[in-house]
Amino acid sequence: MTLVDVRTPDPKRFIPGATGDWEVIVGMEVHAQVLSNSKLFSGASTEFGKPQNSNVSLVDAAMPGMLPVINEECVKQAVRTGLGLKAQINKRSLFDRKNYFYPDLPQGYQISQFKDPIVGEGKIVISLGPDRQGQFEDIEIGIERLHLEQDAGKSMHDQHATMSYVDLNRSGVALMEIVSKPDMRSSDEAKAYMTKLRSIVRYLGTCDGNMDEGSMRADVNVSVRRPGEDFGTRCEIKNVNSIRFIGQAIEYEARRQIGILEDGGTIDQETRLFDPNKGETRSMRSKEDAHDYRYFPDPDLLPLEFDDAFIEALEIHLPELPDDKKERFVRELGLSIYDASVLVSEKAIADYFEAVAAGRDGKTAANWVINDLLGALNRTGKDIEQTPVSPSQLGAIIDLIKAGTISGKIAKDLFEIVLTEGGDPAEIVESRGMKQVTDTGAIEKAVDEIIAANPDQVEKVKAKPTMAAWFVGQVMKATGGKANPQAVQALVKAKLGIEE
Repeated sequence: MTLVDVRTPDPKRFIPGATGDWEVIVGMEVHAQVLSNSKLFSGASTEFGKPQNSNVSLVDAAMPGMLPVINEECVKQAVRTGLGLKAQINKRSLFDRKNYFYPDLPQGYQISQFKDPIVGEGKIVISLGPDRQGQFEDIEIGIERLHLEQDAGKSMHDQHATMSYVDLNRSGVALMEIVSKPDMRSSDEAKAYMTKLRSIVRYLGTCDGNMDEGSMRADVNVSVRRPGEDFGTRCEIKNVNSIRFIGQAIEYEARRQIGILEDGGTIDQETRLFDPNKGETRSMRSKEDAHDYRYFPDPDLLPLEFDDAFIEALEIHLPELPDDKKERFVRELGLSIYDASVLVSEKAIADYFEAVAAGRDGKTAANWVINDLLGALNRTGKDIEQTPVSPSQLGAIIDLIKAGTISGKIAKDLFEIVLTEGGDPAEIVESRGMKQVTDTGAIEKAVDEIIAANPDQVEKVKAKPTMAAWFVGQVMKATGGKANPQAVQALVKAKLGIEE
């Protein structure tokens, strides 16, 4: 692709070196495994975790005379993804043979798309922040293309002392290679880009985004330059399978290249690997500008052609995507941009929140989901799919607060009980005597007892009315947190003669 610089150099993203400032340039090629029951050109299963070489058809193993047949669902998934990236959908595309030799590539070539991909240029908008003023910065990252291709198998070098084994379960699985433009200028931007891309494909249901299973991985292209100068020589870091590792790899690689250039050296274009244990990249192989892959149209596959009706039928069934959902949460529910961003970061979190917020105050629901539920899940190392608290249970806790049955403090205790033991919140409140005390007579008695027992504090309140909060706290403590806080506060002020 032709490299075009669309970003104005920003000093806050410069990397200081010994001889001046530098700017890092990042582009990514993300391989996203298509969610489909069968492979791109065969009917073999794509189920993860099956025994080695059990998901292999004669086509995947490249047996003589076996011909590929396109999987229509994989084509639909690629088009859905292109639409989600606001990209150009090409109604005519070609499959090509990309020739290279490796033990886990049975055919001796990969069926891919070269000059005529199924999806053309698109864009992703990422948000960085909030900064110290609580502001977010939106940055548009260009998408160069998305093309379909088949995955290779997997070489295993740790099964035998002198031999390597090959597992072809992954051979022929459909991949979408999503190529960004070199528009990112920091490791934070690159992490935000990968996070947003993974969120989009998960919302669309076109890839599960499970990087730990290898169904989404990134080749990260990194170069450095003096601000405002031409692009430098890039190095490609292959198969990075974690968003955190993407950030670490870019940080290390940028520093490595800056060090070489400041010492008077030059950067060799090469392919590198990231070692997460050492936090560094290392050379894998040199890489020339021109690859001798000898691309040519695959003679066994006709050009892929479809019409506008095919695209429109897919477009009308697209789900609400993260940016649109965030905008709606802010507009209709009055959420802050930060809270809305957290809630739409994963489709499962957004779905959970909407179930809790249905018929309830959106801000209250957001506070409970973000601060209490997600906080608890983070402490226990679980994700939203593993939550022991259902949306109906959390909603019931919020309803009990609104009805005045329990106070905010009791609600926190109730949440912990539901989190660890489960159960119906209303029944727990009833059976354990957790109802809020609203009987003003009982509250007044507790207030009188605290005031009578603390004459010194009464004198302090006369000089400093804000000390009344101490009495409120003592009454709440004496009643086990069950007294209605508003009633306690009103009675304390009345008994101590503090004007509202």
